[in-house]
Amino acid sequence: MTIQEAMKERHSVRRYVHKPLNEHIVSLLQSMIDDCNKEGGLNIQLVTNEPKAFSGMMAYGKFSGVENYFVMAGKKSPTLDERIGYYGEKLVLSAQQLGLNTCWAGISYRKVKGIYVLGKDEKLACMIALGYGENQGISHKSKTCQKVSNWDDSSPGWFQKGVTAALLAPTAINQQKFYFEYIKSSDGSLPKVKASALFSIVGYTQMDLGIAKLHFEEGAGKENFEWV
Repeated sequence: MTIQEAMKERHSVRRYVHKPLNEHIVSLLQSMIDDCNKEGGLNIQLVTNEPKAFSGMMAYGKFSGVENYFVMAGKKSPTLDERIGYYGEKLVLSAQQLGLNTCWAGISYRKVKGIYVLGKDEKLACMIALGYGENQGISHKSKTCQKVSNWDDSSPGWFQKGVTAALLAPTAINQQKFYFEYIKSSDGSLPKVKASALFSIVGYTQMDLGIAKLHFEEGAGKENFEWV
């Protein structure tokens, strides 16, 4: 499965079957986590065979059977949520390529003492459920490309592909509160793209923006533009 196929086939899954992750998959996921932590300055941790975090009164949202998850954490910073979104979605798409299912969870979990370790200056931003789903999830209604960007008939093909890929990104309650602006270069340098998070009373817009930016890069090709 290519990364583009993974973006199209990934849907949020909340119900999982009891099927432990084998050692090979755990090793692959841990290697990816190590790379994301190093590149993104994060402290993402993989928890396996632990059924408590997504059970009980705090685990609402129809979750069931969750025994594995990513703990998405890092040092407190104004850019933490965006980096969590960007690198968390890297792991989500990699998991999809490995035949696994996932679901971002902002509050639908409880903290289990002693399962993961955070420093005094670190923050738990969210968790991502992980495993073999009872199903593959379903697609949801999406905004148009013109609603989330300054796309028009003259926009370059790579920009159109990037925006289309961004609309496949998971966001909190499917809010899609992001906007991509194509800025043509006038000095012969690479074109620029400005990505912005829009206001939402729900929150999570910076995390959603990080997720959407990763999708945009994968769709557009990082060699075709520079971020503002």
